[in-house]
This record gives sequence, structure tokens and C-alpha cells, in this order.
Amino acid sequence: MENTDVLLQKLLTEQNNYSVLIPNIYGYKLAKDNNAKEICLVLCASETMNKENINKDISETTSEFKNIIKISKKDEIRSKVYISVAFECPYEGLIDPSFIIDKAKEFISCGIDEVVIADTIGAAQPNQVKALFKELISEFSLSQISAHFHDTRLLALDNVIAAMDEGIHKFDSCIAGLGGCPFAPGASGNLATEDLVSMLHKKGIDTCINEEMLLDSVKLAVQLTS
Repeated sequence: MENTDVLLQKLLTEQNNYSVLIPNIYGYKLAKDNNAKEICLVLCASETMNKENINKDISETTSEFKNIIKISKKDEIRSKVYISVAFECPYEGLIDPSFIIDKAKEFISCGIDEVVIADTIGAAQPNQVKALFKELISEFSLSQISAHFHDTRLLALDNVIAAMDEGIHKFDSCIAGLGGCPFAPGASGNLATEDLVSMLHKKGIDTCINEEMLLDSVKLAVQLTS
């Protein structure tokens, strides 16, 4: 995350908003000092993964995040938390859905603006996705829940459809499917924005995204990373 501050200063305008991923209170202060309008926190759904990711146990992380959420509310900075490896962990296997429900409830009760359910290693099956989001939506409003899928097993679009069937309408994606998690063995890239947009348009859903311009961005991203 080195030089994130420099990047923010070049990107931020009155019209645009960028989310800043922060690991701790120090990261929050840097984000605030650089006029970030939204912060993202990441809690892993297994102790092993959480230790690998930010070198703290789940209890310590939850406590620190609650403090950050409280401060961000006072500072009028929007906050969201990713519950990572929400379906399966590369170290500990399947995750109990009740843990995800309980953590979502815990963060929403202390004022978080959004909880993102993240299939960090792309292991989720559509039936798992439907079941979890069905339960989440029965507990919380649609505006509080969104989804993040990886395409490791070529099921990301199927999982998007499964989540949409339960009412979810906000999804993360990355141009050219870039990204991944360095601490999650076997995690390939994120859901490609161009694939998601193409599928939605074919379903008659207007995303307000110009596909030709999007593909130009994909070409540029590929050139810059090759």
C-alpha cells in the first residue's frame, strides 16, 4: 500500500469517491489526513487466515475495527467491512454461516455502513451463496450488504446470479480480473468487470457503463501489467 497517499491526491475530486483499504488505526489516520471519503476494513472468518493477513486474532481485530468505525462516524467518513473467506478458508476449510451472520450483526450494530461478503478464494457454490444471502437479507437491509467474488473455479458469475436472486445488487469487480490475495493460497484474480457488465447487459440490466470504453480500459490494464 506504499504511496497510496500520493495516488489519492492525484485522484480525489468533488465528483469521484475512492475507497481506501486500511488494516488498523494508523491506516485510518493516514486515510483521513489524505481526505479519503470511504474506508474499507478486512476481517477474515478464520483465525489462521486473520493471523496471516493482519497478524492479529479475530477478537483483537474486531475490537480495533469497532473503534475505527466509531471514529469514522464522528469524522463523517463512510466505512465498510469485508468479511473475508466467508465461505471457505484455505487453511481451515468450510466456514460456519452463523459466524458470518453474527459478525455482520456485530458490525452493523456499531454503525458500519456496509458489510461485504467476500469469497476470497473463489470456493463458494451458488447454493451456499443463496442460502447465506437469504439469511442476511432477512436480518438486514439491502443497502447494508454487498458481495465480492473471485473466479478461481469459474463460478463467479453464477454466484453473482445466486446473490441477485436474493436481492443483492452491489458487487465488486476488477478490470481484466486483476487482483487476488497474497495470503490465500490458490486464490486467483477477482471477478472481471468486463464479464460482469457483459452478463448484466445481456440480461437487460443497465449498468450505465460503456462497454467499448470498458474494453479500452481492459487493454490498457493488460499492457501495464504484462
